[in-house]
Amino acid sequence: MQLTSKLPSVGTTIFTTMSALAAEKGAINLSQGFPDFKPDARLLEAASNALLNGSNQYSPMTGLLDLREAIAQLIHRHYQRTVDPLDDITVTSGASEAIFDAIAALVQVGDEVILFDPAYDLYEPAITLAGGLCRRAVLTAPDFHPDWQAVGELITDKTRMVLINTPHNPTGSCWRDEDLESLWQIIKDQNIMVLSDEVYEFIHFIESAVSVHKHEGLRQRSLVVSSFGKSFHLTGWKVGYVVAPKALSTELRKVHQYVTFCTTTPLQKALSDYLIQAPEACDALAAFYRDKRDLLRNGLKDSRFTLLPCEGTYFQLLDYSAISDEDDVAFCKRLIDEVGVAAIPVSVFYQTPPVGQRLIRLCFAKEDITLKDATERLSRI
Repeated sequence: MQLTSKLPSVGTTIFTTMSALAAEKGAINLSQGFPDFKPDARLLEAASNALLNGSNQYSPMTGLLDLREAIAQLIHRHYQRTVDPLDDITVTSGASEAIFDAIAALVQVGDEVILFDPAYDLYEPAITLAGGLCRRAVLTAPDFHPDWQAVGELITDKTRMVLINTPHNPTGSCWRDEDLESLWQIIKDQNIMVLSDEVYEFIHFIESAVSVHKHEGLRQRSLVVSSFGKSFHLTGWKVGYVVAPKALSTELRKVHQYVTFCTTTPLQKALSDYLIQAPEACDALAAFYRDKRDLLRNGLKDSRFTLLPCEGTYFQLLDYSAISDEDDVAFCKRLIDEVGVAAIPVSVFYQTPPVGQRLIRLCFAKEDITLKDATERLSRI
């Protein structure tokens, strides 16, 4: 039988590859972005109670109302934005589903979507499957902040969406208020939507978080994607949500109902109970991860790596050009074999990686002892 792939250039993700190699070689896995520590015990107890007490059938397609109301309160607490739990919030099976649903619902054949390279690897396949075309604005090291003149030059009459991500994976950069305003000035007179991937929204090390939620103009035509998995150290739960005006939410829900219909009910119930019990749960997240970032950076300060700025997320970029001229994929494989630490090559996040760039990404969402062991190994190089 002959098959024509809709995604001929897509294979096994680099995250799967590096995690598998780390497991095979017994290396410390700082590649894939998942914590190796336990979440709040209250969340686990809430999930157990939900399972045992009957929250095991379908939830409403848009998510448990109690959870959506708790999300609305969370948004008001952090962004002073009032959203309607009925019309503006949709609970999804992870942020990945939310992003896929939004693109599938709103991008039509021939539409152009602007991405910022380096970009998370989910974006382009979703756009391709929808029949859209990617247009890339390149973020330049070391600060990886947008060149808004270059972004403006990418706008055509076919541009339908700009996909943004702050705090930014993989670079750890954070946008400023003026970046959101620059984006607004570019698109305000155009028929262009914004898909804002804000899954690391509470993990920022700058004075104030920047979010589409806080921009009056952008939020009227944007879908903002968030992740409980990232915020509460529960990546395996795969519970996320989308906040968007009613018209955009309506279209997204048309896809969501046929992709998963609803997200796991007992986990929704657990998150709802937890947010009601601990509305301040996200307040200390930035300080928690700042300590881990600083532990990693201090452990590598005397190494041969050059550390790039890290303003948010739980990822740190390292420049290894003083160590090797080999490409980053080969270097990461050698790190696993010879040093016993797994990292992610940054080139995989680009359509066309910058010539001569030698960057790798480490995840510091790990126990302190894990980070200390990893930095000691890396500092021996």
